[in-house]
Amino acid sequence: MRINLAQITASRDPNENLDLVRSSVRDAADAGARLCVLPEATMRRFGGSIADVAEPLDGPWATAVREIADDAGITVAAGMFTPAVGGDERVRNTLLITGGGVEASYDKIHLFDAFGFAESDTVAPGTEPVVVDIDGVGVGFATCYDIRFPGLFQTLADRGALLTVVAASWGRGPGKVDQWTLLARARALDSTTFLAACGQADPAESGIEISGSAPVGVGNSMVVSPTGHVLDQLGAAPGLLTLDIDPNEIDAVRQNLPVLANRKF
Repeated sequence: MRINLAQITASRDPNENLDLVRSSVRDAADAGARLCVLPEATMRRFGGSIADVAEPLDGPWATAVREIADDAGITVAAGMFTPAVGGDERVRNTLLITGGGVEASYDKIHLFDAFGFAESDTVAPGTEPVVVDIDGVGVGFATCYDIRFPGLFQTLADRGALLTVVAASWGRGPGKVDQWTLLARARALDSTTFLAACGQADPAESGIEISGSAPVGVGNSMVVSPTGHVLDQLGAAPGLLTLDIDPNEIDAVRQNLPVLANRKF
């Protein structure tokens, strides 16, 4: 299975970001990828209000992404914001997963209330892990802060994930890139799945100055093997990473390292 990670720097304009989606998906399809992953908050980067851009999954932004994916004939995962339900005035931090015969979404479960940022002030948590079938491969989905919670990744593996996708807009700070890499490798080992972690690029690499505590990205998107080996990794700047993975390798890994079968809790 060929996958593509599109490490972008999203702007504050959802329409501009659709252009980034369009060019990224086109490049992924041209490279023969069957799955193109874009970061969390592809619709609009963090910093300032996100409530004014939130729209349902049949709204114009999601519909445009759906058309882009359908035109390319591949599956696309991209971060957006959708309205919460039940009178909650907050939004959901949603991954739209569409194209290539797939139509699904994942609402971020673990909200980033850490390092001086309170995502739960404006975002309502999701409740349901999501695994979809893409070309016969079970693919699980997670978003950013989820990566600090190994139980979610093991649940995704229990539900059939052989590849886990993490879309992120990682917060900057001392040691944060090291944490991102360590956590990606650990979650691949915890779940014995391939792990594709796609983050927003560091805006500074594009000459964009950002102030405040909003998590706007550090780059370093990567693909990790089920044994925790980093197969390929980008730097901080915008870029594309295309890689072939073989899910058939996982049976042998799980025979040698049966952490899922050996769990007690």
